[in-house]
Amino acid sequence: MKYGLYVLVLASLLWSCGQSNQDTTDASAEAAVDSLHFGEMITPDGAITMDELLVKLADSDSVATKVRGLVTSVCQVKGCWMTVKSSTAEDAPEVFVQFKDYEFFMPFGLAGTEVVMDGYAYRSITSVEELRHYAEDEGQSAEEIAAITEPEEELKFLASGVVIVQ
Repeated sequence: MKYGLYVLVLASLLWSCGQSNQDTTDASAEAAVDSLHFGEMITPDGAITMDELLVKLADSDSVATKVRGLVTSVCQVKGCWMTVKSSTAEDAPEVFVQFKDYEFFMPFGLAGTEVVMDGYAYRSITSVEELRHYAEDEGQSAEEIAAITEPEEELKFLASGVVIVQ
């Protein structure tokens, strides 16, 4: 009788393990759809310029949008962040871009390339520790990293999808 109960419990466990309805697709396979798209599949259609984004952020602390800009740098450790600025205004501020849930990363050599990003733009205070970490990721010297002593208010963007514009 005891063994019958054990067999019944074991069979129930095995049966329940095989009944999962969860989506088991590989996140990395979805993340880099091809060499031009990263994260969610988006198109450049309807994107605003970085200059227009700055105007929208002047009236609000955050905005959900699709924006076009020029990549100025990429994390050289994993490609887990990039900085983007206006492709028309030389003196425009850079926007620090991270990727939703770290589901995708950018190629290291993307600087100088125009991209369109879909996501959420906002203002944030970045700590000295975080700024030093990003400077290290970027490959800055020990002296440059040590010179970072104050937190900064930055424009940030959390991208759910990025497409390289050709």
